[in-house]
Amino acid sequence: MFEKKHILIVVENLPVPFDRRVWQEANTLMENGAKVSIICPKMKGYTKSFEVINGIDIYRHSLPFEAKGAWGYMLEYSMALFWESFLSFKIYCKKRFHVIQGCNPPDLIFLVAIFYKIFGVKYVFDHHDINPELYIAKYNKKGLFYKFLMLAERLTFATANYSIATNESYKEIAIRRGKMPPEKVQVVRSGPKLDRLKLGDGNIQYKKGRQFLIGYVGVIGEQEGLDLLLESAKQIIAKRNDVQFAIIGGGTELEKIQQQAKDMNLGEYVDFYGRVDDVTLVDVLNTADICVNPDKPTEMNNLSTMNKIMEYMALKKPIVQFDLKEGRLSALDASLYADNTSTEDFADKIIWLLDRPEERKKMGEYGYARVVNELSWNHESKKLINFYKNIFKI
Repeated sequence: MFEKKHILIVVENLPVPFDRRVWQEANTLMENGAKVSIICPKMKGYTKSFEVINGIDIYRHSLPFEAKGAWGYMLEYSMALFWESFLSFKIYCKKRFHVIQGCNPPDLIFLVAIFYKIFGVKYVFDHHDINPELYIAKYNKKGLFYKFLMLAERLTFATANYSIATNESYKEIAIRRGKMPPEKVQVVRSGPKLDRLKLGDGNIQYKKGRQFLIGYVGVIGEQEGLDLLLESAKQIIAKRNDVQFAIIGGGTELEKIQQQAKDMNLGEYVDFYGRVDDVTLVDVLNTADICVNPDKPTEMNNLSTMNKIMEYMALKKPIVQFDLKEGRLSALDASLYADNTSTEDFADKIIWLLDRPEERKKMGEYGYARVVNELSWNHESKKLINFYKNIFKI
């Protein structure tokens, strides 16, 4: 279908294939005939400068540190832009590409793409995060950097020929704030691939001899609410000692959260597994009785679709989360919704589910059916294919 077309995907904040959304997109495009190259950073477990996986060329560049603070992010992004520019030129000289798909954050990849537009290369903005809202969520203020992020977002949309939104809220931002024509914005959700998230019995070892396991997977940053989850865990454990917590993921706040767990005397009840391979991730989540999403009620989290929600649903897990717009739209009746920031209500809803196995089963089955029938990558990939058909006028 897309034979003789070359698509370059640039992603700055995660390596590939660890970035599951980008990897699914790349494989879908490759399976439909396109030549796909990817530029991404090196991180733990993904340190080769170049490799070919599934016929996809992956070029990785070094980043000296994982940024914290606004100036740290600026330094990281500057270095990433240098490598993205260098590697894109190397790739273009090797085989001309027809599209650059830039996956934020940050909203700066347009600086790489704008040069190639001279040669007829189209720029597709794959909108993963709303960065002005993310800045407010991290630092609880506006100011110079917030204004810079708003400018970068405007310039990104102005450069883009087309845009991919992860949900309807992001599409509305692309149209209202980015001034994109509605017909050039396509919603493609980060639906899970069911052949990766296979149902299984799990492994009782993760329960550490306790009856129940509560699972979390995701980034561990300021706005993800792991501090709130620990507060809820403390309240649960004060009432019963038959619950273990498994936390999967890495991020800038991991060490801080680990120390907080120790300070709260939760060490024997909370296990931190860090970033793990898919086999381990699926094994832990299959073992879990309930999965949680403690994202704080910021505007960023309110308007964003979290991959973890649909991954939980794909593994038939009942969910407890705070009551945020896109979280509710994704999970519907597969989740209970706690009063925002109320760690007591969050804990109470977990306990309520622990005591009701039939309700857990009912919610899990509902979520699984929703993924299979509406939200899996099998459905979303068709939207991506049709989107690229429009780009290539096929």
